[in-house]
Amino acid sequence: MAISIHPHDAALGAEVSGIDCAKPLDGDAIKTIKAAWDKYLVLILRDQKLDDPALLAFSKNFGLLDPPGPNPYGEVFLPDFPEINVISNVIENDRPIGNLGDGEAVWHADMTYIASPPKAAILHALEIPNVGGDTYFANMFAAYDALSPKLQDQIEGLTAIHDAAHNSAGMMRTGYTTPDDIRDTPGAHHPLVRLDPETGRRCLFLGRRPHAYINGLSVPDSETLLDALWEHVSRPEFAMGHQWRAGDLLMWLNLGILHRRDSFDAGARRIIHRTQIKGDEQIRSGNAHH
Repeated sequence: MAISIHPHDAALGAEVSGIDCAKPLDGDAIKTIKAAWDKYLVLILRDQKLDDPALLAFSKNFGLLDPPGPNPYGEVFLPDFPEINVISNVIENDRPIGNLGDGEAVWHADMTYIASPPKAAILHALEIPNVGGDTYFANMFAAYDALSPKLQDQIEGLTAIHDAAHNSAGMMRTGYTTPDDIRDTPGAHHPLVRLDPETGRRCLFLGRRPHAYINGLSVPDSETLLDALWEHVSRPEFAMGHQWRAGDLLMWLNLGILHRRDSFDAGARRIIHRTQIKGDEQIRSGNAHH
């Protein structure tokens, strides 16, 4: 069966059919998926039945895997498959089987507080609530292209601190404290404009809004510019929404988009197994056109 790609009407995203992800992929199939992934940033493959070894085998077609950090108890989520992260609100034996619970997650990219952030994530939905828990993605290439030339010039060559002290829920990580001065925020320094090495295109690279600071600006000027950029990237024309179904396999390129999630009923069960493709990219500044 031939692979077919059906682009969304939105600013990004495509549905891919004609692939059974539980079976080994040949070189042509991998090439086709990679090209579609670079173009559409988010790919959705419906009705996939994968066990954990099959999810790992599929994921490894696209790069080295990044094992997740330990769960809140300092243990691996799935001892037999330590490279798989579990996203879930389910409690068993008084302990969560996964992380992220049932709350809302605001716009962010994953782990941009490290020097080489993860390249991509692949999620396989096992159990999904009837309502809520939708995930949204925003295209940072389109957002950059839509900036006024004046704003593009203003942010050219600027770098920002990506806060390492807090997780995506805003909670303080172990071993960190909040500095008195936001300019002393711990974390990686990345260009505001990233040059994509695969496509040569530029995108905004913002990470998360809280505790961010643009180097070299006064704190009020940094706050004003960050607020303007975040207001811009949050516009609906750059985004798509995904309503989950069990069996969905969803893959996104972490360095070119932001994502967020709606909350859902704490009494509903949501279990998603996730792999992460390791980043090998030092974020390069997009100021090549000057």
